[in-house]
Amino acid sequence: MGQLIGIGGAMGKVYGPPWLKELLAIYTTLIRAVPELILILILFYAGTAGLNALAGHFGLGPINVNGAMAGVMVIATVQGAYSTEVIRGAIQAIPTGCHEAASAYGMAKWTAFRRVTLPLLVPRALPGLSNLWVIATKETALLSVVGFSELALVAKQAAGSTKHYMTFFLAASALYLTITLISRLVFNQLEARYSRGTVKHR
Repeated sequence: MGQLIGIGGAMGKVYGPPWLKELLAIYTTLIRAVPELILILILFYAGTAGLNALAGHFGLGPINVNGAMAGVMVIATVQGAYSTEVIRGAIQAIPTGCHEAASAYGMAKWTAFRRVTLPLLVPRALPGLSNLWVIATKETALLSVVGFSELALVAKQAAGSTKHYMTFFLAASALYLTITLISRLVFNQLEARYSRGTVKHR
């Protein structure tokens, strides 16, 4: 979901009207300036209060926010801001001549994006997006402050019950490391695939 927000945000920043560019600039600046833990608390509690206020306005009862869904939305909102900048930079790194060539061939905007911009965008954006993915896997640990039962919280609860702190925290660390290594292999394969035929600068 964060990548979808990033794609939409990047397209808005590059091709959108001035008012949309300003709105997206405020969004990305605020999200990147405020620490993730504070953002999680604000988005979770403010979002819950906002939903209940809206439900009360329509005469509905209190809404119980699902912890898993709230966690996904918070991480997506935070990651969306960073993805917006990564994808925007990748789009702007594409040589202007490529767009001019597509226009000279008479391609429509969507056709030019699909056949020219997207294939050149992906290899430029993948390194940054892979870093964001790794960061997102570790950011899930912060969601324990709002009661989301993720790996770090479960490890803490198990360690507190058994008093085997090193065992469970090392096991949690090993799982995070495994996820990171697998993700690295997947992204390396994707980068190799989408970089075929491109010139590598040394």
